[in-house]
Parts: sequence; structure tokens; C-alpha cells
Amino acid sequence: MKVLVTGAAGFIGSHCAERLKKLNFDVVGIDNFSPYYSPDLKDRNAKDLKEAGIPMEMVDLREPKDFEKLPTDFNYIFHFAAQPGIAATSSFEDYLMNNLVATKNLIDFALQCEGLKLFTNISTSSIYGLRATLTEDAAPEPASFYGVTKLAAEQIVLSKTREQKMKTCSLRLFSVYGPRERPEKLYTKLIGCGFFHHEFPLFEGSEAHVRSFTFVDDIIDGVVSVIGKEAIVDGEVINLGTEQEHTTGEGIAIVEELLDTQIRKDIVPRRGGDQMFTKANIDKARRLLDYNPSTTLKEGLQKQIDWYKKEFVD
Repeated sequence: MKVLVTGAAGFIGSHCAERLKKLNFDVVGIDNFSPYYSPDLKDRNAKDLKEAGIPMEMVDLREPKDFEKLPTDFNYIFHFAAQPGIAATSSFEDYLMNNLVATKNLIDFALQCEGLKLFTNISTSSIYGLRATLTEDAAPEPASFYGVTKLAAEQIVLSKTREQKMKTCSLRLFSVYGPRERPEKLYTKLIGCGFFHHEFPLFEGSEAHVRSFTFVDDIIDGVVSVIGKEAIVDGEVINLGTEQEHTTGEGIAIVEELLDTQIRKDIVPRRGGDQMFTKANIDKARRLLDYNPSTTLKEGLQKQIDWYKKEFVD
């Protein structure tokens, strides 16, 4: 079976590509190596994939001609590539092109893959809005360009099931962390500040934010479990995350405990669109995918610290 993973040089996409390879799938990874964050980190991820026997292609999903580089014999597509987060440096056009137009172009390509069994869209809890605690059938209330464009992309994908043109599903991920987490994200930045004794920029009020912090391996367990369940997941939206809840402040305290250091904080203005409360409702994932995330926050953060130390400190 042949699998295409988009955004394979990124955080979660690289982990998914590696897992699929270990499951003996023929995996091809693509990425546009956007400079949104450190190209060096993406290059490290791509190198790891190549060493694992996963070929990487530089493909920009916004450019239809780039698809000519790819074969059309894929059986599964896992679509991770996106303009992430709620960074002030990203314009609406960035989100529109990378999340919506890119997804539409990928769908056009997928329709050429005659042996395609399932197109899996990787979505986000940001679709729910500022309080992401709801079931999949609740009305979305996105509060950021990121959430709005990811919702639109999700609906474009699922429309192909409604049109009976291909089988599709969309997985909404909750607060993923772990090795290879992007450098601007909470724990990678926090761990770096702990090791190098820098001030950590803490958004005003964010210590009280509640999150379903989910370790990346637990997320990948859910993602790959859709394989073989095409008829069950076709047309479905499914939450993936942990039911464990922690405040950002609790997460910071765990990192300080594991590093045995007190990290200095620099309070910066709050961000618009930042979620105040997330809790993954995974009843549907348990029922359809037998999904059972088990990594505690402390266990996962220790693994992320070990990765960071190996990559950037030792």
C-alpha cells in the first residue's frame, strides 16, 4: 500500500510518516519547506525521514504544476500541510492560500488517484472556537483566521464524500506536543528557555488556560487507526486528543520540575483568538477507532526534554 503524507517535514506529519513506514507502508513525504519557522528544524526532520527510507519531495500545494512531480498510485493520503497557529506575522492571505487553496488543489490531485481508499484531512480543535469542549456535531465557532480556513478546508474535503467521488474523513487534533514540536510553540520554547536561561514570553492570562495537552505518539495512534476502517470513517469528523486537562501554568511547573530550574517569565500582551479552554471529547474516537491515549503530561514532557537536549544542547 502506498501512502502520501503532506507536511511531512513538519512536527506531526514527520511522526506520522515514520509510523506508517514502520507499519510497512510505502510512504512518500512532501513539504514546501516554508520559512514560517526554522528551515533548519524541517531539514533535520526531512533527514530523519530519508534515513528511515522515506523519500521527500519539495512540493508546494498552492502550485498545481508541482503535482506533476508525483505519481498517482497512492492508496491513502494524510493531509497535514497547513499554515498553522495564530501568529501576528501571518496574513489572512497566508491562511487562505495554504489552508484552503492548497487543500482544494490536493483534492483535485487525489481524484486522479484511481486506487485511493481514503483521504484523511488533519484538522484542529481551533474550529470549535475559544472553548473547545464539544462533540463533533456541535456548531463550529472559530475565532481566528486559522480556525476559519481550517473549517473551510475540512468542508471541501468532506464534500467529496457527499458527492460520492472518494472516501474522506477529518481528524480534529487537540493541543499536540512532543519531540519536533515547532519552535514557537509552548513547550519547545519553554524548554529552550529553561536550558539556556532565557526569559520565557508568557501571554497575559494564559497560565489559567486549560488544555488537552496530547502527546504526539497518542495522536499518531489515532491517525493511523483509520486505515482499514474506510467504510466506518467515511464522511466523519473525529476528535483526537486526551481527556486529561491541565492548565498552561501546570505544564510550565512540570517542565521546571523536570529541568530542576525556575524559568523567568516575561508577561506579554494576550493574543486574539487564543483558546481559553480545550477538552477533547473522544467518545466517537473510542467507538469508531478504539482510541485510547495513555501518555501522561509528565511522561510526554520528559520525552520532549530528552529530544531537545539531544538535538540542541548536547
